[in-house]
Amino acid sequence: MRIHLAPMEGVVNARMRALLTGIGGIDRCVTEFVRVSDQLLPPRVFYRLCPELNHHGLTPSGIPVYLQLLGSDPVLMAENAQRAAELGAPGIDTNFGCPAKCVNRHRGGSILLEEPQLLHDIVASMRHAVPKHIPVTAKIRLGYQDASLLTDISDALVSAGADEITIHARTREDGYKPPAYWQHIAPLRQRHKLSIVANGEVWNADDYRQCRIQSNCDDVMIGRGLLARPDLARQIKSRHQGDDYQALAWFEVLALLQIMFEDSVATCQARHVGGPIKQWLGYLRRHYPEAEQLFTQIKRLTGIAELRLALANQLETQKLRTTARIQAA
Repeated sequence: MRIHLAPMEGVVNARMRALLTGIGGIDRCVTEFVRVSDQLLPPRVFYRLCPELNHHGLTPSGIPVYLQLLGSDPVLMAENAQRAAELGAPGIDTNFGCPAKCVNRHRGGSILLEEPQLLHDIVASMRHAVPKHIPVTAKIRLGYQDASLLTDISDALVSAGADEITIHARTREDGYKPPAYWQHIAPLRQRHKLSIVANGEVWNADDYRQCRIQSNCDDVMIGRGLLARPDLARQIKSRHQGDDYQALAWFEVLALLQIMFEDSVATCQARHVGGPIKQWLGYLRRHYPEAEQLFTQIKRLTGIAELRLALANQLETQKLRTTARIQAA
C-alpha cells in the first residue's frame, strides 16, 4: 500500500511537500503542473516548480517528487519530458485531469479526455523520449462529461506505455462535489496489469478503507484530506500496522503553521506572507475547530510582526492548555 500526495495547483508547492512528507506516511509527491504550450522550457521553469531537482528529486525527508507536465502537443511534451528527466526528475507525470475552464479552453487538462488517441500519442511520445528507468505516469478523471470513454482512455494510456495511471474518481462535470465514484476504477484493475492509483474524497482512515475496497486499488492519492489532517497518511499507515499512534494535537499543527509562515517571510513579498497560512487554515478548520478561531483572528492582518505575534501567542496558549490537561489527568 502506497499513499501519494496529490498535486494541488497553488497549494501543494515545495514548502507544503516538505512539511507533509516530514510527518511521515507519504510515499510519493507530484508537483503542480508545468504548462507546456509552444516551446521547450528553460531549466529555471522546472527548478522553480520543483526545487527538489536540486536534491535528486527528493523532499528533505527523502520522498520522491514526480514532475508533472500539462499540454496537448506530443512533440513538445516529449521534449519537455526529456528535459525534466535530464534535470533529475525521478518520474514524469502527465496532467489529463485539471478541470479549470481556463486550462481546458487552451486544450489542457481534462478536455483531452475526449480524445483518447491524442492521449495515446502524447504518452507514447513522452515514453519514447524518457529513459526506460524513469516512470512516465498519467493522472486522469473518469471522463469529461461522463465516464463513457473511460475504458478507451485507459486502453490508450496502457498501449502508449504508461507505467501507472492515477484516476480521480469523478468526471470534469462532477468537479470536486462529493461523492467520488471509486467503483468505476475496479473494472480497470481487472483489465490492466499496470499500477492504478485511486484518488478523490479521502478525508479520513475510513474513507481510505472504502476507497481501496470499492476501487480494488492498493495505492491511493490524497490531496485535500492531507491538508485538513496533515498526519492522515501516518494515521492510515499506523492503523494498518497496528501501531498506537497519537494524532497531531492542535499545538503541533500550529508549529507547522509557524514553519510555513517563516518560510513565506523569507521567500514571498511582504504583502503576501500571510496568504499561505490563511489558505492552509481554510483546510485545517474542517478537522480542527481551533483553526476557525485562528483564521478569524488573523484574516485581516497583513503585517509580518502582527502575524508572527498572533501565531506565537496561539502556540503558547495551546502549550499551556495541553500541559494543564496532562497535569490534571
